[in-house]
Amino acid sequence: MVQWEITEDKVDYETALVKMDNHVEKMIQGEAGEKIWLLEHPSLYTAGTSADRQDLVEPNRFPVFETKRGGQYTYHGPGQRVVYVMLDLNKRGKDVKKFVKHLETWITLTLSEFNVIGQSRDGRVGIWVERPDKPLKNNGALEEDKIAAIGVRLRKWITLHGLSINLDPDLSHFEGIVPCGIREHGVTSLVDLGLPVSMHDLDNALKKSFSEVFPKI
Repeated sequence: MVQWEITEDKVDYETALVKMDNHVEKMIQGEAGEKIWLLEHPSLYTAGTSADRQDLVEPNRFPVFETKRGGQYTYHGPGQRVVYVMLDLNKRGKDVKKFVKHLETWITLTLSEFNVIGQSRDGRVGIWVERPDKPLKNNGALEEDKIAAIGVRLRKWITLHGLSINLDPDLSHFEGIVPCGIREHGVTSLVDLGLPVSMHDLDNALKKSFSEVFPKI
């Protein structure tokens, strides 16, 4: 059975990494089971293994942490639900692409609980929403904003890091980076979309949708 943990207080990034690493090491040793950890961080930027230094627009705005997860620069901060996903792909299937697709599906199902249509896009990691309330692009297409990010790492087929969903963060904080290296699209949140959702509501939706994507093992 997957253990769920929710931390109410903001968790320092380095503290979270140590806790996650320790739990994964226990999983490898057969001393702990799978775990989903829901938390928030104080405002900070993280750089994944593909990060381009030029995408760190304001390096002195918030602390910047180098991390071994996949992806580029992203922001974490209050009002954003961070989900650290520690699952055993030895038992769930050793397929990284399938695992990432499952994370995408989990997010889209979670958003659908609030009547938000989230979509994945080829060449753009994360989940995106169309913005018919914004002016059309020059080519007549709808604008799309990012509402959720994904970045994972594996250790002996145990997953680390995971995803984040924007509930109500200060969206101006994303201006200090080029989120995930994508300049032509913006970011949004559930509250920005006009939805007065609480973190408790979001957590319940995450728990409900999880079981639809990741079966018991």
